[in-house]
Amino acid sequence: MKNNLNRNEFLKSLGFKGASLMAVYCAASGLSSCSKEENVTASSNVKAGTPATGIDFTLDLTKTDYSKLNNPEGFVIVNQIVVVRVSSTTFAAVTQVCSHEGNVAISYANGGFNCSVHGAMYDINGKGLNANGSRGLTTYKTALTGTNLRVFS
Repeated sequence: MKNNLNRNEFLKSLGFKGASLMAVYCAASGLSSCSKEENVTASSNVKAGTPATGIDFTLDLTKTDYSKLNNPEGFVIVNQIVVVRVSSTTFAAVTQVCSHEGNVAISYANGGFNCSVHGAMYDINGKGLNANGSRGLTTYKTALTGTNLRVFS
């Protein structure tokens, strides 16, 4: 015979100590050393090179905050988007949210993107290079006009 308990009955059956322990465990399991983004615009199974929607901002490369983008391999993180200057005329922009577990931990180094939490690796186009990066990153379009870099979907 199967007995179904609702949450309240279950906690009562544990007694005060058991319910307290369960409450502490549940609260602690919501905490993590990794920052996670809950409301990601794009699906986590977005393939590399697939742009997300609803992104459109412009960076003035004469401003100190974005001056790193004046040199190849320079990058900045704005609005949880990693923007990198690939060459004198080319830029790349990807989400900072890793497709492996949704951690806001993507950065740029050595010609590609990587997640500092689980080691996911991606090429400059957001394509996954290892098992943890196999889903790829959401990418964005870029357009340079004078000293203004537009990042958009």
